[in-house]
Amino acid sequence: MSEGDSTGTVAGTAAAGAAWRRGAGFAGAAVGVVAAGAAVGVAVERLTVGRGMRRKARLALDSSGPYGTLRGTPGTAVAADGTELYYEVDEVAEPEAERPGRRFGRRTAAAAPPVTVVFSHGYCLSQDSWHFQRAALRGKVRMVFWDQRSHGRSERGRGTPLSVDLLGHDLKAVIDAAAPEGPLVLVGHSMGGMTTMALAAHHPGLIAERVVGAAFVNTSSGRMSEVTYGLPAAGWSVARRILPGAFKLMTTQTELVEKGRRATSEIIGGVIKRYSFGAGDVDPAVARFAERLIEATPVDVVAEFYAVFAGHDKLAALSAFDHLPVLVLAGDKDMVIPHTHSEVIAEALPDADLVLVPGAGHMVMMEHPGLVDDHLAELLAEAGAVGAATPRTAPAP
Repeated sequence: MSEGDSTGTVAGTAAAGAAWRRGAGFAGAAVGVVAAGAAVGVAVERLTVGRGMRRKARLALDSSGPYGTLRGTPGTAVAADGTELYYEVDEVAEPEAERPGRRFGRRTAAAAPPVTVVFSHGYCLSQDSWHFQRAALRGKVRMVFWDQRSHGRSERGRGTPLSVDLLGHDLKAVIDAAAPEGPLVLVGHSMGGMTTMALAAHHPGLIAERVVGAAFVNTSSGRMSEVTYGLPAAGWSVARRILPGAFKLMTTQTELVEKGRRATSEIIGGVIKRYSFGAGDVDPAVARFAERLIEATPVDVVAEFYAVFAGHDKLAALSAFDHLPVLVLAGDKDMVIPHTHSEVIAEALPDADLVLVPGAGHMVMMEHPGLVDDHLAELLAEAGAVGAATPRTAPAP
């Protein structure tokens, strides 16, 4: 090889490496966008504050924020394909004098199993996304929180082709392990609501026999392929051409893309905030909490799960809930799953309570926790959960 050829080869290799790094940086930025359900968008304020100051602020929020610190009794459910699903149980706090089993030294009949509320989280999140609801209802009602496969503390999927239907079967495995008897209230946010619908589609007997209430928060029964994430037609057209390449890079060059994501984390933080919350004045600690949850999701999981939503269609499965108390709640500024999807669910369940929260985005349970807590408490009271918190005075949207 001549010296010129050698120089050209080295230059070509360097150029290729630079191209890969640029691609990784782009894909890393795309992770934050896709994880929040969007295709483009950067928070302008990130360009007006010094980088060092932003980094210090992020570290301070990480070290001092109390969100996501609540823990329950851990357990593991095993999915049909062997994937281990992590869950935690928060039991009802019961005074010693009121515990069933003995009375004046004599054994009495055991009390009926309490209502168990099962919380299913959304895409690129974990059970900790229910922090505020967990804090508000803790000790008042029995609760199960679980991490969907490949999320949080659950095991990565073991190769079974991913689908929303598979997630519904996973939820059944968690219920069998953590709440094998007694009445159930199912609460799902975003992907978690889709999981609940899939459970109903494949296990209608469980819904008929044990479920006494359900809540669908910022979720959809189908037609997700029509969502444009708040982008104009031209912008979404461009994004649809870019995203497949970004997803391919996430699955084939995962380590490289993770580095790109870390390098662009401050930009991604702005994107996550924009697509998670409807208002610009959200508590910085809460915004950072949402950012950390999404950052914890591996990039190849982001790509794998996003691909299944276009095929989600569970409108017919909603009929399993038409005899039950149902809450359908959404933020009216949600760009990830527009509130019109919640309206479709409410139309399929005419007796459901439809609540559209003014100015709220996709993470409504973090953005307006008190209001969500109150509506959940009302649902639980209607479903017969005796110890549920008494609703406060939430404004009626």
